[in-house]
Amino acid sequence: MGGVPELGKGGNTAVKDGPVTAELRAEGEQVDLSALLVTADGRVRSDDDLVFYNQPEAESGAVRHLPADSAGPERVEVHPGALPADVDRVVLVGSCDPDDTSRTFSAVRDVLVRARQDGAEPVDFRPPPLLDGERAVLLMELYRRGPGWKLRAIGQGYADGLAGLATDFGIDVAEGEDGSGDGTDSDGRAETRDARTDAHGATQERLPTQPVRPQPVQPPSAPMSLRKPPLGSVSLDKGSQATISLDKQDKELVVTATLEWDGGSDERRRRGADLDLYALFVPAHKALRGSGTPGTVVKSGHTPQGEPLPSAGSPATAKGGAKKGKKADVVYYSRLGALKNAPYIQLDGDARVPGKETVRIVRPDQQGYVLLCAYSAVSNGFGSFRSFGAKVVVTDGRGSTVTVPLFENTKTRYWVAIALVDFTDPDGAAIRHVEAYSGRMTERRPVLHPDGAVEMNAGPVEFKRR
Repeated sequence: MGGVPELGKGGNTAVKDGPVTAELRAEGEQVDLSALLVTADGRVRSDDDLVFYNQPEAESGAVRHLPADSAGPERVEVHPGALPADVDRVVLVGSCDPDDTSRTFSAVRDVLVRARQDGAEPVDFRPPPLLDGERAVLLMELYRRGPGWKLRAIGQGYADGLAGLATDFGIDVAEGEDGSGDGTDSDGRAETRDARTDAHGATQERLPTQPVRPQPVQPPSAPMSLRKPPLGSVSLDKGSQATISLDKQDKELVVTATLEWDGGSDERRRRGADLDLYALFVPAHKALRGSGTPGTVVKSGHTPQGEPLPSAGSPATAKGGAKKGKKADVVYYSRLGALKNAPYIQLDGDARVPGKETVRIVRPDQQGYVLLCAYSAVSNGFGSFRSFGAKVVVTDGRGSTVTVPLFENTKTRYWVAIALVDFTDPDGAAIRHVEAYSGRMTERRPVLHPDGAVEMNAGPVEFKRR
C-alpha cells in the first residue's frame, strides 16, 4: 500500500466534485461495511438512511452499498452532489456479524478503509486496534464544509455493534439483534393510559369531558432487521465465488452438494454417462488459513503454510502436505462417510446413469475445506464433462443456493475439480469455482491440501469396477 496518503485519527482532507468510493479491507474475522445518512443534529431522518447489505441504496442511488466481487472488496459509493440539503454527512461504519455477539474487533487485523475518486489520489485510514470488545467502529465521514465536502477519519469503537450504533443515530432496530427491551407492559401492550397525580400523590384517571371520537390507528413500521438475508439462487461465473452466511455452531444445519448431469446427447446416454461425485475434505482441526486463496490450483511439491483456525485449537501438523494415498480424507462411492460422527459428510449412493449424486455436510464447526470433484467412468474419459451437462449445486436448504457450472470443453480427461466449499470463511461457507482438469489420459485423483490448495494428478489411481 506504499505511496498512498494516509489520514491519522481525526485528520481530514478536501474531496473533489464527483463520486467518492470507500473500500473496506480487513484480515481475520469478517467485517461488514455500511453507511448512515445523518442530518446536522446527528440523527438520521428515517430507517431508510442506513445503507447496508439488507438495504443497498438510499436517495435514488446517491449512496450505494456494493458487495465484494471481482471488481474489488466491499465498498460504499457516495455521490455528494446528489444528496439533499438536509443530509449533513455520510458516516461509514465497519461492524462484526450481528448474528454472533461473540465476534469482536479483537479478532480483526489490518483494518483499512480507502477512499477513491477519479482524477485524485486515494486516501487511506487505518483505525487504531480495537481490543476492548468493540463490535463496530465509525471509520470515516464525508461531511459538508461550505459549498464543498471533506473527508474525516474517526476511528471510534462501539461495544454494542451495528445495532447499538444505529440505535444511537435514530434507527429502529429489530429486537434480538443486539437490541434490548421493547417498552411494553407485562401484557406486551404499550402503556398509553392518561393519568395525573393529586395533592396526596395518588394517581387518578383523567375522565374525558366530551365524547372521544375514535381515531384511525396507523400500523407501526416494522423495525429494521440487521440479519443477513439468504443468498437466493446464484450461478457462479468462471473463477468467481459466493458466500452462504451461516452459524458455525448450528447443529441442525445441513449443507448439500449435488453433482448433476443429464448425459448430454442420446448417444452419450446410451454409452452409460456414468459420473461419480468425490468430496475431498480437510477437517477443521487440520485446516490452515494461509495467505493464498483456497481453491487455488498449485504445482507438484506444494508445501501448505498458514495459521490454524481460531476455534480448532492445536491442529495436526501439515508436514509433507495432504495424504495422497488410500488413506486420504475423501467421501465417494466406496467410502460413503457418516453424519453422526466424523467426517460429518455422507454420500447418498452411486448413480450409474444420468441423474445426480449428493453429499450432505453437517457440523460446520468441524469442517475446514471440502473439494467437490467428478470422475468420468466412461471409457478413456470420453467427452468433456461440460458436454455431459455436469454441474455442482450447493444449498443450505434455507434460501441460499449456489450453482457451479463448467465452462471448458476439455476432452479425454478423467477428473475435474469443480468447486471448493470453504468453511474457514469467517462469514459462513464460501463456494469457489475451480474447474481444474487432470492431465490427458491420467487417472490420478486430485489432492486437497490443508491450506485449501488443489493439486491435480497427485492422488491414487482407483479403477471403478462395474
